[in-house]
Amino acid sequence: MSSDLAERRAAVLGPNVPTFYDSPVHLVKGEGVWAWDADGCKYLDCYNNVPHVGHCHPHVVAAIATQAAKLNTHTRYLHSGIVDYCERLTAKFQTQLDQVIMVCSGSEANDIALRMAQAMTGKTGLIATDNTYHGNTMAVSQLSSRKPPIGGYASHIRHIPAPDSLRPVGGTADGQAAAFAQELQTAIDDLEASGHGFSGFVFCPTFANEGLPDLPRNFMKPAEQVVKAAGGILIADEVQPGFGRCGETWWGHEWLGISPDVVTLGKPMANGHPVAAVVARAEVMAKFRSAFGYFNTFGGNPVSCAAAAATLDVIEQDNLIENAKSVGAVFLHELHSIEHPSIASRRGRGLFLALELETDGAADADLAAHVVEYARNHGLLMGRTGRNRNVLKLRPPMPFSNENVAMACDILQAAFKT
Repeated sequence: MSSDLAERRAAVLGPNVPTFYDSPVHLVKGEGVWAWDADGCKYLDCYNNVPHVGHCHPHVVAAIATQAAKLNTHTRYLHSGIVDYCERLTAKFQTQLDQVIMVCSGSEANDIALRMAQAMTGKTGLIATDNTYHGNTMAVSQLSSRKPPIGGYASHIRHIPAPDSLRPVGGTADGQAAAFAQELQTAIDDLEASGHGFSGFVFCPTFANEGLPDLPRNFMKPAEQVVKAAGGILIADEVQPGFGRCGETWWGHEWLGISPDVVTLGKPMANGHPVAAVVARAEVMAKFRSAFGYFNTFGGNPVSCAAAAATLDVIEQDNLIENAKSVGAVFLHELHSIEHPSIASRRGRGLFLALELETDGAADADLAAHVVEYARNHGLLMGRTGRNRNVLKLRPPMPFSNENVAMACDILQAAFKT
């Protein structure tokens, strides 16, 4: 059945449409931290930050259905849902981040953020790390190192070395923050000399696609100072770490103690409903609105706002940020109990954890792939990331429990023994 579906999928969607795992999972149902496939197999979900408050959460489902039964329309009409939601959302940010554009995907949000930087500075040069991903539009794909754009990277784009736990920028962990900031300064100087000028630097506060390196809280302070001294815009892509995933704080940049000019949001924002946003300083928003006649038909429609508001309700009412902190600490502790000579690093922040695998001093992507496939075949969904695809990534829904941790670690332990 699943093989037939895969063939039909390829025939109608075209080649090279990605799926996870050697044998793709045909999911048909989800509930909480669990998902089921077409054969009735049950999986503990340690991958998806999309169903942030749990698959098919009844409060979110009810909010979507209720609003869909009442009204869903074009966003050029007034409706209170978007105003009510954005007031709640901005209240969770530093006071200067007080205006919002709602869109449908993180790619759209990051595309707008880049244009905000250019509108604010009058310059075009943009900087990202050399092992990142910020979306699929033509503009943001220039930042991604996954597949270089046809024709190569545009002349106004610069990439700087991503921070790394095992091989830190500059050679030492203690000196990595300063070395990273110096790489950023060098790229800024190069953009200014090229005539493009420097408009902004975009980064993920957990450097998730870079492999979730273990960094100190003050790591980004020198880089923030460099960006602001150069007159550029600092853009925090919170699509992965946002909405409390890291425990302690709502946002990854908040944990780092920095003040971005623009923040982008996406995947977890409405628990799977296609909602994303850009949150910015009023001055930045005004410059963008003046420079671009931006409009989004579906961004901030009544049903999307209802889904996003309901997701906030659950995070708050169920104390899910505190849960991420406490259960995440247990998870990280249990990961340290898994013994294997190729586990070079165990790290995490809240419910975002990673195991980096190396054998004889070299990245071991084959072992990482084996663990992921073993886990899939034994009831655990997870992924891998990092420059060499040798970092195991664990990013479960926020209601994850200590009992779920025990099950996940049992499967991981068995995977490393086979």
